[in-house]
Amino acid sequence: MSVVTTAFAAPAAGQLHRTIDWRGAFWVASGVPALVLFSIGGIAGTVGIPAYLIWMVSVSFGLIQAFTYAEIAGLFPSKSGGASVYGATAWLRYSKFIAPLSVWCNWLAWTPVLSLGCSIAAAYLLNAFAPIPGFTEASPEVATWLADPANAGKTAADAIAALTAAATPVIRDWTLYSGSLGPVQFSLNAVFFIGVVLMLITFAIQHRGILGTANVQKFIGLAVIIPMLIVGIVPLLTGQINWDNYTPFVPLAEAYSPEPGAWDISGWTLVFGGLFIAAWSAYAFETSICFTSEFRNPGRDTVRAILYSGLLCLVLYTLVPFTFQGVLGLEGMLADPIVDGSGVGAAMARMVGGSGFITTIMIMLMILALMLAINTAMAGSSRTLYQGSVDGWLPRYLSRVNEHGAPTAAMWSDLVFNLFLLAIAAADATSYFFILAVSNCGYIIFNFLNLNAGWIHRIDNGHIHRPWRAPTFMIAIGGILSYVNAMFMGAGAKVWNPSALWAGIIAAGLIIPVFCYRHYIQDGGKFPAQMLDDLGIRQEDLKVRKAGILPYLTLVAGLAVVLIANWVFVL
Repeated sequence: MSVVTTAFAAPAAGQLHRTIDWRGAFWVASGVPALVLFSIGGIAGTVGIPAYLIWMVSVSFGLIQAFTYAEIAGLFPSKSGGASVYGATAWLRYSKFIAPLSVWCNWLAWTPVLSLGCSIAAAYLLNAFAPIPGFTEASPEVATWLADPANAGKTAADAIAALTAAATPVIRDWTLYSGSLGPVQFSLNAVFFIGVVLMLITFAIQHRGILGTANVQKFIGLAVIIPMLIVGIVPLLTGQINWDNYTPFVPLAEAYSPEPGAWDISGWTLVFGGLFIAAWSAYAFETSICFTSEFRNPGRDTVRAILYSGLLCLVLYTLVPFTFQGVLGLEGMLADPIVDGSGVGAAMARMVGGSGFITTIMIMLMILALMLAINTAMAGSSRTLYQGSVDGWLPRYLSRVNEHGAPTAAMWSDLVFNLFLLAIAAADATSYFFILAVSNCGYIIFNFLNLNAGWIHRIDNGHIHRPWRAPTFMIAIGGILSYVNAMFMGAGAKVWNPSALWAGIIAAGLIIPVFCYRHYIQDGGKFPAQMLDDLGIRQEDLKVRKAGILPYLTLVAGLAVVLIANWVFVL
């Protein structure tokens, strides 16, 4: 691996600061392993016993794709914002509108981590300080209730329901305002307001710049990653794994129902739905290259940041789902607290033989894990907005930074947008997974465009020095995986919501009026000079298209795969 050391001048006013190396980016991206906890229950509830393999396959795909992203990131030592920005430039020669689509879809995929993570963390805090009481048929309160003459003829189930309703803290059912918005609900409830506070805490951490963020993430990351490794390893060493929990190796007959299905069209549809939603978490370590313009030595640091982050994810995304499946079994994985995420912390405590105080510690670590992921998301998504603005894709105001080199205008935009998403995520699990599925449609579109950007850059920009060059066969495999991902989206999005695919496509299309405003109204139809300087080209050079019609054929083929998969694979 050849590495070129490049000296960079001190940052000018209004620019990001070169203050970290690959280790800093690694720690900023260390929130990605915690994303497995966002949907480990949802995927298990959808796929069933093969769920652990879904995670292994998905993170392996993500690691393969990282080779393409590492190469194209090295082409742009002065850009920030991640793989979508680097890949967008490859499409620029072929369409002004496809290029910003890559940036937009990447941001659309990453930014909901703020709202989704805050909604789960808020639920954990509510469970800790205002828990819903648990009654069983053996509870003395149930016996007392049934003995009351006023309840003559009632059953134990009636008693449990009545006692639970009476003892549930008022804050659990309180809402300032609620309603519906198309296929989803929204609610300004306690989860929403606690989530807002958590978002503001994240904003305060990010406000100090990337170096301060990386230092905070290092300590939170160690406090989260080590327990995740313990949870992944201890059950294997203590014999808690029940190997019968991995059979029969067939998908569910129906989502969230324990009856085994078969490897038929419906079964494969559920599996592709699992692979579709797992990609949102398992590919996400590519955010470690969002900070290229903040690396002290981008030629050296870029490839190390993404590959070491990928290896960490490979370990944790393999171990944690495998041990969860082996210890809890299918019935345990289908339990409501695992599916909605609220009981994952308690389950982790039981897996390491703890109770009481250990359970409390694990729940607090779960909240830290969520904050870790939220910090990672705001750092990455805000820089995507920032660089999209600098390069002429998004409105100019997003390129403003503060004295610490933090893109505060982009961060405020992230926060405001996520207040809207948080109101939806706080309503119910259906609304939560709708946001996740729509977000992931954007992520798959971004991945498709960027994996193909690898070979387009090789053709059009082969003359530009690459600090690190991926093996050609890995670029080719990445191109093939772009179509595999497109199939996952076409076949699997409907598993999470019947409207998810089409809502995702519409959400992706919103970039068109945004880009037209920036490009034609603010910039008069020309791109900023610095965007083209990175490629060593001028405006007129954009007319040279060495790849010919291949990029257009790629787009048509990708759309065809999505539509055919959506038609063939049904529940």
